[in-house]
Amino acid sequence: MRDSDDGNRIAEVRVHSYDLTYAHGTYVMSRGREISSLASVVVSATTRAGLSGYAEVCPLGPTYLPGFAGGVIAALEEIGPAVLGVDVTSPAAITDAMELALRGHGYAKSVLEVACWDLLGKVMDVPCHVLLGGLRQERFPLYVAVPLGPPREMVEFTSRARASGIHRFQLKIGGAPGEDVARVRAVVEATADEDVVVADANGGWRLQDATLAVRMLEGLPRVRLEQPCPTIEECIALRHRTSMPFVLDEVITDVASLLRCHQAGVMDAINLKISRVGGLAAARTIRELAEVLGLRLTIEDTWGGDLTTAAVSQLAASTSPEAFYAASFMNDWNLEHVAGHEPRSKDGWGSVGTGPGLGVEVDEALLGDPLRTYRGQPGR
Repeated sequence: MRDSDDGNRIAEVRVHSYDLTYAHGTYVMSRGREISSLASVVVSATTRAGLSGYAEVCPLGPTYLPGFAGGVIAALEEIGPAVLGVDVTSPAAITDAMELALRGHGYAKSVLEVACWDLLGKVMDVPCHVLLGGLRQERFPLYVAVPLGPPREMVEFTSRARASGIHRFQLKIGGAPGEDVARVRAVVEATADEDVVVADANGGWRLQDATLAVRMLEGLPRVRLEQPCPTIEECIALRHRTSMPFVLDEVITDVASLLRCHQAGVMDAINLKISRVGGLAAARTIRELAEVLGLRLTIEDTWGGDLTTAAVSQLAASTSPEAFYAASFMNDWNLEHVAGHEPRSKDGWGSVGTGPGLGVEVDEALLGDPLRTYRGQPGR
């Protein structure tokens, strides 16, 4: 490595945490899962030349997917020191260093990996979407999640979002099939032809209840079914019993799971969560494979604020419009903002910043003192 490149080596990693408060009170999902606030972990990586990159990861509580905020902080004890001294202009070297330090825990690695993408963009003085394949859409449609509740409340939530310009709705279901069908029917009747309704059970049904539900849902227009069952096997069995369009989410964890589900003919679309697959590099690979396979994509993450939304916007902007379904700007879903509520949605659409890296400026004063700081030579 040339001496002139030495300033691009990582000299410091800092770990922060702050709480995100759901803007609409309580976020309710299947199996009694309720969220009103969540801990989000923010990582900054700084080069010897003094440039810093930022990212965040916010698991949706400890019972949604394998992983939780405390697990991120514990994993960073291993991988934070491991990337010290690594040249940030080599994303593969960053990944290799983390893999050598800790097996698995992709959700925790994702926050450090995305922070290094932000840093790489700043070193190269280009937005991350340039590094992820180039700008393919300057603006893109957003969706909003409608918390599980009585049909009237879900219709009211949908109507408010629709008035703001949203036309893609993800309804949280996954309880008693008859009650869930009543929820979906009420929202369909309250929307119009330009609206799409995704009935998302978040894996809350087992196969028997899912079979009963799809038989009642099949006649409803503009409805897609998302992650009806918790396992790939159950989803495959259910797909053989219905012609409803399927979206898979929680079971899409890597290229192998994507290919398995595609070969089984079980889905028409996927939700691509950046932290779920381990970061932007893996998300780019899965995104490009999905495009080749003719699948539609929702670009998002488990939860998060401004930094999560910035990463989502960069990946969304570099995705083919023909393969794109929607993105989530989760900084609209929360009250706290560490980067000025940027990127900002408008009339149901998202856009991407033109600044380097993730395209946002973090106010570190809002993060408080770091929980952990790693600096110096590589830990391994």
